[in-house]
Amino acid sequence: MSTVPTTLRDTAAEFEGRVLETRLTGLSREEFALDVWGRTPLLTRGVSDFSDLFSASAADELVSRRGLRTPFLRVAKDGVTAAESSFTSPGGVGASVADQLDDTALWRSFNDGSTLVLQALQRTWEPITDLVTRLGTELGHPVQANAYVTPPQNRGFDAHYDVHDVFVLQVSGTKRWIVHEPVHPDPLRDQPWTAHRAAVADAARSEASIDTVLEPGDVLYLPRGWLHAAEALGAVSIHLTLGVHTWTRHALAEQLAMSALALLGEDAEMRGSLPLGVDGPGDELAFVRRRLVAALTEADPTPLFHRTRRGQARPAPLGPLAQLAAVESLAPDTPVRLREALEPRLVGRRLTTRVGWLDVPETDSAAALQILDGATHTAGDLGLPFVERLLRAGVLVPAES
Repeated sequence: MSTVPTTLRDTAAEFEGRVLETRLTGLSREEFALDVWGRTPLLTRGVSDFSDLFSASAADELVSRRGLRTPFLRVAKDGVTAAESSFTSPGGVGASVADQLDDTALWRSFNDGSTLVLQALQRTWEPITDLVTRLGTELGHPVQANAYVTPPQNRGFDAHYDVHDVFVLQVSGTKRWIVHEPVHPDPLRDQPWTAHRAAVADAARSEASIDTVLEPGDVLYLPRGWLHAAEALGAVSIHLTLGVHTWTRHALAEQLAMSALALLGEDAEMRGSLPLGVDGPGDELAFVRRRLVAALTEADPTPLFHRTRRGQARPAPLGPLAQLAAVESLAPDTPVRLREALEPRLVGRRLTTRVGWLDVPETDSAAALQILDGATHTAGDLGLPFVERLLRAGVLVPAES
């Protein structure tokens, strides 16, 4: 039996067209990768109407009716983030939590000029969940979404850079964006702008690379490290930020090193103690270096890479009641499909996904190969016991007939 991994195709990136091209840039993924990705900002005017994704009424509902807790919201004004205790309160009878959003306190802060930052919208607002799932699948890097709701003539944050790439989608109102070149190109996740605060402040006083006003439907892409600050103009501004948490060569090097150290843990000589009275690495360093180089040459970080990647995002939402109904009513003509954004991989007969792994017996190998295409199949074609097992595992979901 071959152990060559087969990646099951997610359909999220193909549903209703490519997100990057149809909703963000007007460029194909290949064009974007060649000319823009990680290299330079890109401003695209009037690329899409984003009212189906988010709106003022969506912000009001999330703040006042959904019982959200921190850290799903931040409050900021003039570069200062407010203490969570200033906009949270107990949930009342039947909700014994102390940090639910206080809509009255938030109204007063907003009226006083504060920006409301609704964070991780991919977990709380369904249209954003769908978009982020599809974009993350398309890019191959995990994506999160925040909404920034800023009163007229106010700004939430001073000039800074992010440690992830961003797509800024102007939903309503207008906002002036001032962008400067990086002072620390391609920062890693543990290299925030605050570590270069003075350089950032100096650069923000220089001539801008981009000084523009985003209007509804405009999209601005910024690679990580590019400095930016924004200010709402004559009306309330709402924009979405899609943060792309890029995989880097440095991250891959970390995983290679971890894999090599795991190999060295099986080496009895490397587990041995240093001599008594040792004062520094001394003669031991050359020996350790040789063994480490050999382990780096032999180590394969691929399993760790895929395990880490699976853990950095979530699969598409799963409704427990709909899933139970599908199991209980399972019949040969029941349509099912692969759950989206599972990051599934089939190695030999082991199917590994974001929701765990299972071994596929030889009798179900053909059925397992059938679901590789991500299309809709009937349970009878795949085999009822196999389909029931994958439904109970949360790998298959009911499909529209």
